[in-house]
Amino acid sequence: MKKTGIMGGTFNPIHNGHLMLAREALRQFQLDEVLFMPCGVPYMKLNQTVESGQTRAEMTALAIQDDPRFFLSTIELEQPGSTYTYQTLERLNSEHPDTEYFFIVGADSLLHMTDWKCPERIFASCCVLAALRGDITGAEMEAQIHMMQRNYGADIRLLRTPYINISSSGIRRRVAAGESIESDVPPSVKTYIEKRGLYR
Repeated sequence: MKKTGIMGGTFNPIHNGHLMLAREALRQFQLDEVLFMPCGVPYMKLNQTVESGQTRAEMTALAIQDDPRFFLSTIELEQPGSTYTYQTLERLNSEHPDTEYFFIVGADSLLHMTDWKCPERIFASCCVLAALRGDITGAEMEAQIHMMQRNYGADIRLLRTPYINISSSGIRRRVAAGESIESDVPPSVKTYIEKRGLYR
């Protein structure tokens, strides 16, 4: 079976923390590749201003262009209306039965996955790789993982990563304030944001 990781998210914008997570997932779980998958209409962020799907996809493509194991997937951007993780995973499994999927999430996302649409169908469709974050304790993570294993039969594995304090919201705030984001995003993404005048 081919082993494919999935990094989903708004990527508004994509940043070095996303790339680090993907590289660690590749290394620790011997994945063959990682799909970077910008979401279409993020139903959980309908009250936020989000750049167009094309803009976010272009930034993602720039960020991953130097690693041959990283690929852009626009499957969710091509979906009309709100997109749901369980639908995407079921479609991928149907179209690629020779592939095992590993859904890469941060600890904050893992703690809320039971609130996502049809979580039981998400867990039935993939293995979840969950990265511990500095502001969430290992005990909290373990408790959440055990609950999901018990209630959903979930296959969840811990992704050990260094803590990097970068967030897309923080990057947007710094750009709006005229501050540097040089250490937060790849140079190509920084140039793109500046040329397009994004987040001003």
